[in-house]
Amino acid sequence: MFSDRANFISEVSLKGDLPRGSYLKTVPAVRHLMREPLKLGRAVTVFAGENGSGKSTLIEGIAVAFGFNPEGGSLNYCFETEPTHSELYEYLKLSKGLRPRDGFFLRAESFYNAVSYIDRLDEIPAPAPKLAESYGGRSLRKMSHGEAFLRLVQNRFSGRGLYILDEPEAALSPMRCMTLLREICRLSGEGSQFIIATHSPILMALPGAEVLKITGSGIFVTDRHRTEHCAVMREFLNRPEKMLGELLK
Repeated sequence: MFSDRANFISEVSLKGDLPRGSYLKTVPAVRHLMREPLKLGRAVTVFAGENGSGKSTLIEGIAVAFGFNPEGGSLNYCFETEPTHSELYEYLKLSKGLRPRDGFFLRAESFYNAVSYIDRLDEIPAPAPKLAESYGGRSLRKMSHGEAFLRLVQNRFSGRGLYILDEPEAALSPMRCMTLLREICRLSGEGSQFIIATHSPILMALPGAEVLKITGSGIFVTDRHRTEHCAVMREFLNRPEKMLGELLK
């Protein structure tokens, strides 16, 4: 299903010591990098882990180290509403292959800022086609959050691209998560690489993806069925009364 080619990013490591007293040393995902590099061996890599494990911190660091705007967007986006990203990117070394033909960093928490930037650029008089044409011909701000997510992927993403997604399921229903899964499979088959942080058992089921579980002990390759996300969801759906009884007693 996935194309046979080298990844645009094949390994992530630290290129120097973190500052003394840096909070990053307490982040599980970063502590793993302090011990050993992280290899990205598949066209799709999925990071799974509890809140606070460092999924988003790692995803953000990789994206910014590669050259993406910290708040998201393509490699050409240049805007800032509030500097909230960590300094991790300054200490990351990325082993790169060929440069991607396309790319996008999608952050659920700052997606609105990115689409607002698109609209501001389209307000500038210019002979070139409006940027909105690349996103389906309609402002993403005039759609629901989930609809805008999918319109972005279906119209803006293309083959041989590097796509870094931080919790893309945040605005999607289970059915729309399945639509996103299908689009990721299609684009991966066209030579794209995806690096995804997610809590969604649906996205963890991406065929051929490597699921990396982040724990306090490190980052480990795992089967999606062995993640807490899938286990808890399965248990709740199979025996909701029992779980609710335990939670609410």
